[in-house]
Amino acid sequence: MNLIIRNISLLYGKDLVYINKGFICINKNGIIIEAGSEDTYSDKYRLTDTKVYDGTGLLVIPGFINSHTHIADSIGKDISFSSTFNEMIHPVYGIKKKILNKSTKEHLKYFIRTSAISMMIKGTIFFVDFREGGPEGIELLKDSIRDLPIKSVILGRIEQYFDLKKILEIKKQTKGNIDEKLDKLQKLSLESLSRVLESSDGLGLSGANENTDDALEQYLRKVKEFNKNNNYLHNRKKIIAIHAAESKSTIKFSKLYTGKTEVERVINFLKPDILIHMTHATFEDLALALHNNVGIVLCPRSNGILGNGIPDIVTMIKLGCKISIGTDNIMLNSPDLLQELDYLWKVIKSHSSKYSNSIDPKELLKMITVNPGEMFDLNSGSIDIGKFADILFIDKYHIDLQPIHNIYSSIIHRLSYGAIKAIMINGRFVNETSY
Repeated sequence: MNLIIRNISLLYGKDLVYINKGFICINKNGIIIEAGSEDTYSDKYRLTDTKVYDGTGLLVIPGFINSHTHIADSIGKDISFSSTFNEMIHPVYGIKKKILNKSTKEHLKYFIRTSAISMMIKGTIFFVDFREGGPEGIELLKDSIRDLPIKSVILGRIEQYFDLKKILEIKKQTKGNIDEKLDKLQKLSLESLSRVLESSDGLGLSGANENTDDALEQYLRKVKEFNKNNNYLHNRKKIIAIHAAESKSTIKFSKLYTGKTEVERVINFLKPDILIHMTHATFEDLALALHNNVGIVLCPRSNGILGNGIPDIVTMIKLGCKISIGTDNIMLNSPDLLQELDYLWKVIKSHSSKYSNSIDPKELLKMITVNPGEMFDLNSGSIDIGKFADILFIDKYHIDLQPIHNIYSSIIHRLSYGAIKAIMINGRFVNETSY
């Protein structure tokens, strides 16, 4: 059945243009076929088998897209905050790794599912997850959310990491002669990588410092081969994302042992589509990412709670970088995108007086809607013809919002979840009581 909702306010199109009184028309497949100002409404939209609703008092905005999560880490919420960065989340010896290894599948599935529900009722339509555990880890996530309407982009990973410091020292001592088993992905890993690509949306790698140059190049070749041989099977090509420049310690390690920044190494050898964090990226790193059309995902609250600093979003915006926002590890933070934007906006504005007027709240809102929709090639993220109706219905007159003087700032730091009256995914209303 087709659906028309009239007399609504909405944020329309890729520029989130505010329309005070408008309408939206959604076909039976959940696709927006028309939207705009009420004065352009015509009875031609009154299709057969159509319901028409009066949305007076509602503000309709795009549903949120969480561009970076580690959802399985939900099982370790708030553990060991006194530990160092590497002690907590290092992929080989960190507390997170130990918890995941000791947890049963059923426990992991339960907490993955509850975190997905938490995201959904807070307005998140899509989430992009870095999924550890090889092909089995990917299937675990899929099984956990199979009956939920929330949508996902799953970026998988094989469990092979390299002791880069040791390998580089051996190469120096032996003038480059080294057993390739030490610095290349081996047969079993490559077989696992093929299975990861078959069942995921791409790769979500830990970081440059856990990989050799040869391994990074192997990842790139494998993804290129897969995209070339299988592009007729998929709507989207497999993407490559990797953590980079997250902390001062990772930056220091990379420069000390390779002579390059992490960003230089991964762009040279891996050619990723997405870089995660970039908290301590240099101006040259940002320019390199921009020149190579690489998207950036910021996770400000995660950086804050780990003591890693504040990403230089002002410079990123001035350069024209593609930016999205993620809530990162659920072990550290709730998967709440509005808290993420509120934190980022205020901490940047308070960091220096020169930043006081440099952050436009509309641009921040785009970082959890329009921008990730484009970066991850999703048919979502904006209210526009041809897009899926992935939208939120907000009570404009809710006590936390009224009176609204700036719609974008009100959403970022005043919108409460009690004001979200309904959530629609693929043109269907979500009934949270079902979950």
